[in-house]
Amino acid sequence: MVEPQRARYVADAAGAPPVPPPGGYHGARRTDGSAPYGTPPSPIVSSIAEAARAQRQPANAIGWAALGSAVLFALILLATLLSGGTDLLYGVTLLTLQLVVVGVVIAALASPRGRMLGASALVITLLLNVATVGAMSAVQTSASGSYQGEKTADQKHAEAFPGIKGTSANTVLGQMSLEQVQRLSNEALAEVRERLTSRYGYTWTQAGDEVLRPERNGYGGESMLVQYTSASWMTKEPIQDYEQKLMVLAVIEEVLTDYGMYDLYSFNDPASGLDDTILERFYGSTDPYTQHTWEAYTDNYPDPMRFYAVTYDLSNDRTGEFLGERQAQHDRTGEPLEGLQIYFLAPELLSEADQAEFQERMQEYPGY
Repeated sequence: MVEPQRARYVADAAGAPPVPPPGGYHGARRTDGSAPYGTPPSPIVSSIAEAARAQRQPANAIGWAALGSAVLFALILLATLLSGGTDLLYGVTLLTLQLVVVGVVIAALASPRGRMLGASALVITLLLNVATVGAMSAVQTSASGSYQGEKTADQKHAEAFPGIKGTSANTVLGQMSLEQVQRLSNEALAEVRERLTSRYGYTWTQAGDEVLRPERNGYGGESMLVQYTSASWMTKEPIQDYEQKLMVLAVIEEVLTDYGMYDLYSFNDPASGLDDTILERFYGSTDPYTQHTWEAYTDNYPDPMRFYAVTYDLSNDRTGEFLGERQAQHDRTGEPLEGLQIYFLAPELLSEADQAEFQERMQEYPGY
């Protein structure tokens, strides 16, 4: 059963709110129904709308500048690579240009109207930059073996200089030849061994082979001259007595003076003038009585022969450290742990077989 009061609204319009006048109420606002009145638009919708508006706008100058600079810089790098300019790739100029391009690209990415072109420039910069192109150039140089870089023809010419910078051709040709030094060294070493064996009964073993090493010419290349190190010889017996060491050196000096060399000079002697820290480091002590190493030297200046006599004495090894060093050397060469070692060294020698070629090639270097 319907209540009488409710039935009034159901049966007719009596008591219902009045109908708005034609045209609606004055000052009323209409909505589009997409959101409640006064609700701000969604951030996602705003971003999409902003992007759409940016796409409809033409790119600004910074975008074109970023793309153009990236393309131009990439072409410069490729041209440098193809020309073999490996050194230029890591020069200050290209590194500075790389930083400028990166700065322009970042500025374009920060601009809504330049973002699209800036992104394209960024891709180009990531693919072709100093690091990637430099790596390509290094691989190319390694594969081809062309390490000349950007050296000029004059620099390459100087690298092939057959002599030694600061040494005249006449000096090289006027000094002892390689063959003369080899012959004299072998004779002197043989006589030293024979005389020490005769007086003290020492026996000998070869402790190292003869070595020839090319000399640098002072212009970045190798000369025709070599450094000669004779075969080294060592006593099989240790020499530990102080007086015995002095007598052995006296016999060596007798032999070498007969070959036109000066008296022996002892590096390990405190009278040598070397600092105490150096004496302790290389010889174990500042006192020759307790030193584990004695080292004597002489030469025949102005000729190039240099002689060394080194005595190793493990009885003066207080810490055992020197024994470890000698053991490592013995394992490498097979030489005795202690005893007397003798050898010659001579730098900047020219072989007699190379003298004619040396003179011919030196004619290409007037003024060197």
